[in-house]
Amino acid sequence: MAPMDKVVSLAKRRGFIFPSSEIYGGLNGAWDYGPLGAELKRNIKEAWWKDMILSHDETATMSSAPSSFAMVGLDSAILMNPKVWEASGHVGGFHDPMVDCRETKGRYRADQLVIFQLIAEGSHLPGAGFKDLLFASPGEAGKTPNAELLMPHKKRIKAIRKKLEMDSEFQIKPIENALTKDALRAKIFAPGASKPGTLTAPRSFELMLKTKVGALEDKSSVAYLRPETAQGIFVNFKNVCDTTRVKLPFGIGQIGKAFRNEINPRNFTFRSREFEQMEIEFFCKPGDSDQWYKYWCDRRLQWYLDLGIDPSKLHLREHSSRELAHYATGCADIEYSFPFGISELEGIANRTDFDLGQHMKASGKDLRYFDDTETDKEKRRYLPHVVEPSAGVDRATLAFLCDAYVEDEVGSEQRIVMKLHPRIAPIKTAVFPLVKKDGMPEKAMAIYRSLSKNFNSFYDEKGAIGRRYRRQDEAGTPFCITVDGDSISDNTVTVRDRDTCEQLRLPAEELVAYIDNQLTH
Repeated sequence: MAPMDKVVSLAKRRGFIFPSSEIYGGLNGAWDYGPLGAELKRNIKEAWWKDMILSHDETATMSSAPSSFAMVGLDSAILMNPKVWEASGHVGGFHDPMVDCRETKGRYRADQLVIFQLIAEGSHLPGAGFKDLLFASPGEAGKTPNAELLMPHKKRIKAIRKKLEMDSEFQIKPIENALTKDALRAKIFAPGASKPGTLTAPRSFELMLKTKVGALEDKSSVAYLRPETAQGIFVNFKNVCDTTRVKLPFGIGQIGKAFRNEINPRNFTFRSREFEQMEIEFFCKPGDSDQWYKYWCDRRLQWYLDLGIDPSKLHLREHSSRELAHYATGCADIEYSFPFGISELEGIANRTDFDLGQHMKASGKDLRYFDDTETDKEKRRYLPHVVEPSAGVDRATLAFLCDAYVEDEVGSEQRIVMKLHPRIAPIKTAVFPLVKKDGMPEKAMAIYRSLSKNFNSFYDEKGAIGRRYRRQDEAGTPFCITVDGDSISDNTVTVRDRDTCEQLRLPAEELVAYIDNQLTH
């Protein structure tokens, strides 16, 4: 796998991703998608929407699905009544314990700062706040502020994780409580500090971004930029049932922006303050949720594989019982081996009836589903259970970029090629006249215009043909079409495959059908 700096360099150089507001020095945790990146990201979202929401027969059972089911879409507002976030638990519990260093002025998550010290001293773990590090791959130690200190202790971290998973009698207490003790903080070095004892006591740092709504700025005007898209689906559950007449089981899918006040945005676009999600809330009978949980784990993993992700870099990691939220009966992460370590692309969770129950209680509205197939009249109204596959658009985009980046040789010439799956490649076809004479540019332009009605295409007549190929290789364009002297006489063209560099001669009138077939298989 290519180093991250090479992926970042190509992303900027070829117009996939730019730092946001770069001419003013940028903004940490914010990124802009350039011409190629905007197309790539849009193609990923369209592939997800087509594959997850549109492309199924709700009257038939899909392969491996427990039964037939329906899927519908939603586009809920970014701004919602603050009571939504109170009911969901975000207002009261969506925060991290943070500590500041008086010497370096750095700010860090408390649990990530203390773990290396305890490992180095051979101490037992004092807190449950370590789960982000302990239950991830040991290679993920690199994501913490103390990477250089943690890396030598990967084996120890792995052993501790195993102990927590295997030993149900192993007792742990919250790390926030431990760090309130001056004696413990006095032992810990902050990164870059010259001595221990420079850390402040932990303070709660709110992860939701606040804004004001209305003409007056007071408590009644406080609103939040949504930290996830899921709650928009839950609060519209009854509306969807009433207007679409869907029957259980069914899913509601949504793609949209979300915002989190990340303390330490990092790893390029992987962790940022503004991001996009592709989420499904799949509603089913309570007794069927375990089967649907397994179905969605398998189906979502296969989706990445079908779009070309290297199987050796993709992992489905089931959470241990100690990682699960109190309301969940199952949760798994689809993880990818990024250059900076193994990290989560998507989470699939069996959330039971927690979310609908919370909103029914807080709003006073009856959100129970009426099941007219239930023979027992006393059991016809109930809260469905929910399986939630929640994917990050930006994380998926970054994974596809990292996975596609290849350096190889064509003959004796080195090249960089982005081997993106044709379905998500930003540009599908590029058309070149071999030379700018003898009617070739006019013929090539006519072919380009014909293809552009069906695919995102590009026309280029500048520079040597080899150089034009290389530019499209870096853009990830799967098919380059060259018009030469023979094209004028027999109306055939050369189609070059991006990955193999093999060339095929085709009649120009067969191009649309040929490329369409390649894009859909």
